[in-house]
Amino acid sequence: MDDARIRPRPGSPGAARGHATRDDRVGMDRLADQWSGLVILLLADGTRRYAELRSALREFAGGISEKMLTQTLRGMERDGLLTRRDHQTYPRRVEYTLTPLGLSLREPLLTVCDWSARHREDIRRARARYDASP
Repeated sequence: MDDARIRPRPGSPGAARGHATRDDRVGMDRLADQWSGLVILLLADGTRRYAELRSALREFAGGISEKMLTQTLRGMERDGLLTRRDHQTYPRRVEYTLTPLGLSLREPLLTVCDWSARHREDIRRARARYDASP
C-alpha cells in the first residue's frame, strides 16, 4: 500500500478532493498543537523578543516552559512560518517575526477564535450534559 496516498472514507474532509495525503496534515498538525496558534496571534502585531513571547504566553495561557517555547519556535521556523534573528549581543537578543506564510494564518485563526467565542456556552452545556450522563 502506498502510504503517501490514503483513500478517505466517503463524506470525510479529504473525499471532496478525491484523496488525502500525509502532507495535508502538515499545517493542521502545526496549528493543532497547544502553542503555535497563540504564537502566530502574538506575532501578527509585529516582531517580538523571546522573553516577550514567553511573558505574553504566561499571562494569556498560564505559562509555557522554556523548552516547549523553544521547540515550538524552532518547528515554526522550520515550517517557514517565522524568522529568527539573533543579534549576537550580550545579553542575548533574539527576535521572532512572522513570514508572509505565517501571517497568512492570522485570519483563519481569528475565525476559529470567533467561532469559539460564539459557541462557548453551547460547548459548556454539551460538556455538562455529557458529564452528567451515565
